[in-house]
Amino acid sequence: MHEFQLINRYFSKLTSKNKNSLNLNDDVFFDKSKKLVVSVDTYVEGTHFINFKKPDLVIKKIIRSSISDIICKGVKPKYYFIAGSGNKKSFTPTNLKKISKSLKQEQNKYNIFLCGGDTTYSDKLSFTVTCIGFSQKIIFRNNAKLNDDIYITGNLGDSFAGLNILKKKIYTNSLLNRYFENKYYLPNLHLKLSKKLLSFANTSIDVSDGLITDLEKLINKQKLSYNINLNSIPISQNLKKLIIQKKLNKLSYISRGDDYQILFTANSAKSRIINKTAKSLGIKISKIGKICSNSQKSKIIDQKGNKIDVKTKGYFHRF
Repeated sequence: MHEFQLINRYFSKLTSKNKNSLNLNDDVFFDKSKKLVVSVDTYVEGTHFINFKKPDLVIKKIIRSSISDIICKGVKPKYYFIAGSGNKKSFTPTNLKKISKSLKQEQNKYNIFLCGGDTTYSDKLSFTVTCIGFSQKIIFRNNAKLNDDIYITGNLGDSFAGLNILKKKIYTNSLLNRYFENKYYLPNLHLKLSKKLLSFANTSIDVSDGLITDLEKLINKQKLSYNINLNSIPISQNLKKLIIQKKLNKLSYISRGDDYQILFTANSAKSRIINKTAKSLGIKISKIGKICSNSQKSKIIDQKGNKIDVKTKGYFHRF
């Protein structure tokens, strides 16, 4: 079974008397009366990151991935806790110094503060991060409206290209290698956009498991579908070069996850304020499709209007 089947079958019923848990159908816990927003994420070597040869970059990726859950809800993260399980091979004095230095840099960059955590011995390296923010309001999942426009921030696909380069599945020049590897380890989060989202987004999620997978999670309990224009999905100039050079499939790259961009929907009347916000903050925000009635199936169409079959929707946690 996959992650959501497991949650729905065994754990959702445990939250029936706790509305703040959001039925375990969102990325956060939200207590409006206490203005409290909490997210928890676990990262395992070999699943969420390839290895620990670059601990300074891995820990930055983990922190950014964790606070992304809160940022996409329209909330600025404030505090974090980190727990690490590993052994003397992973937690060497050299590695611990690099981890500490990276955490300090991330704290300064995102104005967050370490508040505690835990360390345990284990043969398998993993980290669990708890993030906390404060707000009277958040942007929920499953709150899309019929005929909403669908938007995405930044570019998609660079991280997956970086992963393939690190796995030596793609070979290119050193300049492109460095660019894509940095995009894999250091996702660009849009912290300045977080509070602005509250003024126009109906629903939102960060793209961690893949554009299509996360879009389906975004509307999973609503009687709605989506219509996405492949040509409108933004990718970087470097990824365009790589796709042409290696004869790659654009759809397979933009749907593989680890982008940590913000995927949201908004009423078409909000397009002006969204464009104005994007310009004032210097953030790329692209309209990529429309929320439709479930009387028609969800689809991705090319520039000629032809429906495209999606072979890989994204990443699923399977048990």
